[in-house]
Amino acid sequence: MRISIIGAGPAGLFLGAALARRGHAVVAVDRDGGPAADGRWDRRGVMQFHHPHGVRPQVGAALRAELPEAYDAWLAAGAEPITFTLPDGRRVSGGMRSRRETFERALRAVVVREPGFTVRQGHVDAVAIADGRARGPVVDGAVLPSDLVIDASGRSGRATRAYGPAPAPAGDTGIAYVSRQYRLHDPAAPGPMTNPLAWQADPDGYQVVVFRHEAGIFSVLLVRPAGTLRDLRHDAAFDAACRAVPGLDDWTDPDRAAPITPVLPGGRLHNRYRPQPGIDGLVLAGDAVCTTTPMFGRGLATTMMQARELLRLLDRGTPGDFGAWCDAEMRPWVDDHVRSDACTRLLWTGADVPDGPLPSSLVLAAAEADPRIGAFCGDYLAMTAGPSALAAAEPLAREVYDSGWRPAPSDGPTRDELARIIRTAVPA
Repeated sequence: MRISIIGAGPAGLFLGAALARRGHAVVAVDRDGGPAADGRWDRRGVMQFHHPHGVRPQVGAALRAELPEAYDAWLAAGAEPITFTLPDGRRVSGGMRSRRETFERALRAVVVREPGFTVRQGHVDAVAIADGRARGPVVDGAVLPSDLVIDASGRSGRATRAYGPAPAPAGDTGIAYVSRQYRLHDPAAPGPMTNPLAWQADPDGYQVVVFRHEAGIFSVLLVRPAGTLRDLRHDAAFDAACRAVPGLDDWTDPDRAAPITPVLPGGRLHNRYRPQPGIDGLVLAGDAVCTTTPMFGRGLATTMMQARELLRLLDRGTPGDFGAWCDAEMRPWVDDHVRSDACTRLLWTGADVPDGPLPSSLVLAAAEADPRIGAFCGDYLAMTAGPSALAAAEPLAREVYDSGWRPAPSDGPTRDELARIIRTAVPA
């Protein structure tokens, strides 16, 4: 087939090369021209490119299965495999320590050399539809004739926005964040970790996550209710916050690490699921299908899960089944985030644990009080099973909360205290 892909991010690059290896003629179109001659790569319009990602095992597994050369290039660029033990005793892959930029550079460097796959710089205005079928993307005013169009343009893509049902659930989570990248001084060791992927603290009214990357690089993520702690976008205020939060002060101690980027504002966050448009020859993939807030680091994993399933269905000649698969396998993750994020935002206001079924975030937290809950968490945390894997643990968690137990806030200033601290750090 002649296949056109809108977007040359992780989904577009991975699918493009994998489909070319199956004998298809593939063109991926993206406004971004790739890294500049001096190596700089701003990726304008892709806010999350420089923000932290949790790179789960689904990403490496997809590369090893379809593009092993890209996996080897990623390792050569410094990516570090992680293994850890689940609560049930199983030893499993925990993914990779890597920045998204490092992953995407390695992937792009390999796939642009793939015969039958072309990455073209241009702007996709729309998709031409005739007789109920997609005929190709309209690139800079001209139709690129195609037998199949894959929209991998991400959450902000506009080319197919008018087709099919509206995203659901759609809306602002009321949560925003800022991040910054650091590098450990040689030979300084990493700071504390609360799980194999990251260090996390939940003081009263906000959240802090440190993601380890490759070559001693790490990112600090400060998550807050939208409209609060706005001064964190200033480097001096961010530094003051890092000094004020126990554990984070260890990670960012100037004697052990130095920032390598300014503070990166992340904007307000959305959880969104978009059903397939129901137009022959047009498929959505990656972030065009679903986006979730970054605290659990699921974005690259859901993208690669989709890509591998789409490849499987195309190999079978049944791409029309992809919509039902996404409804069954991807939407539950979005719904899971909607419920957990709404609960987090509620608890940040000082409210108590809500009535009714508990969101996943509270089920996981209750494992601290009832170790039996941990036995149900492993597949959910590894994303080898969907959120329904926690259903059997929810009654146990409800018993914990009905007993009066509540997770204690992490050490550190409250949100109001942190606001005062960072306000004094920003010149009037």
